[in-house]
Parts: sequence; structure tokens; C-alpha cells
Amino acid sequence: MSDLLAEVQVPDMDGALRSFSESTRQRTVKDLFGKKKREAWDKDTEARCDFYPKTRLVSRAGVWFFALWQKSVMGRTLTEIKSDDGEIPHFAEEVSRLIGEVIGQHLKDGNWCIVCTPKRRHLTRNFATLIADEIGKKMGIPFYEDVAVCKSKHRVNAVFDLLVLPPENNIIIFDDFVTTGSTMKSMKAVFDGHKKNVMLFAGINNKL
Repeated sequence: MSDLLAEVQVPDMDGALRSFSESTRQRTVKDLFGKKKREAWDKDTEARCDFYPKTRLVSRAGVWFFALWQKSVMGRTLTEIKSDDGEIPHFAEEVSRLIGEVIGQHLKDGNWCIVCTPKRRHLTRNFATLIADEIGKKMGIPFYEDVAVCKSKHRVNAVFDLLVLPPENNIIIFDDFVTTGSTMKSMKAVFDGHKKNVMLFAGINNKL
């Protein structure tokens, strides 16, 4: 029996365990990365809005703006909202009401206009542009399209160039969704030095 046992070769379990552990770790890292990648495209994790009125004066990125709605846990995703043409008159109606309540009788002096943030990805059907155009019609004030252009591909701290300077002294800047406030800040900056009174309004404040 002792001779038989002496001939038995015991496998190197330490090496096998190390190999198994390394393989498992690599698969785990890969799976975690895959999960994160999938979540980026998963609409279940996307920001939503239930359109419950939560009007606020918000300070972000060094600028103040009025926001009508706020990001919520339940409701439609922002992608669904931007893709729905029916939301354009909805936004225009409610944001026009908010602007009227904030500015009040001063709108009647005929020295107001509305602009929106530059087009970037959606050049033909730009949600914010379509809403701002409708707001201008509802409120009886001029809407100037493409007053600024963004040459940078970066969304944060982007620099805008002024293309058209409206003759009106009072300018309403509109954006459909505001997250960091960087776009609003850059848009406001294009009017610096032109002696314009600027007020900023947003549809959805994309932060809880």
C-alpha cells in the first residue's frame, strides 16, 4: 500500500486555485463593465418627469433660472418627451404661463424677445427651438433662432459665439432641460457687454 501511495501524484491545488480566482475576477470585472454599459442605454434608469408643477428659482453654475418642472422618479423618460410632438404645445403653454407670471405687466412694453440655446445634436428637429418658437407666438414677442453657435463638442464649459444680436433690450433665454446649468451660463455669457437684460427659463430642472 505504501508503494502505491508513493506513486500517486497530488495536483498543484494552489496553482489551480490561483488560476480559477484570476479567471473569476476577470469575468466579474467584464460583467460589471457590461452591466454599466447596458444601464447607459436602459430606459428604466433614464431620467423621468411626471410634470407635477414644482416651479423654482434655481441657482446652478453661477446663474439663476426659473424651472417649471423637476426630474422625478416616476413619469415619462426625457427621451420619450423629446420625441413626442405633442409635448411641444404642452411645454409652450405652461412655460408661457410661467413667464407671464414672473415678468407680468413688463411684457407689454414691446421690448422683449425670446431665444433658445444653440442646436447641437438635433439640427433639423430641435425640441427646445420648436418650443421657443411657440412661446414667442403665444406671447406675441419675436423669436430669434440660431442667435448663437457652439463650435465645441463638449457640453460642459462650452463657449458659444454670438451670431445675431436681437435689437430688443430684454431677452428671454429658454432651454427645455437643464442639468448642470453650464449651457445656460454659456448662453447668458454671449450677451455680456451688450447691455441686455437677460432672464433664463427652463422646462425641466433635471436634478432631484
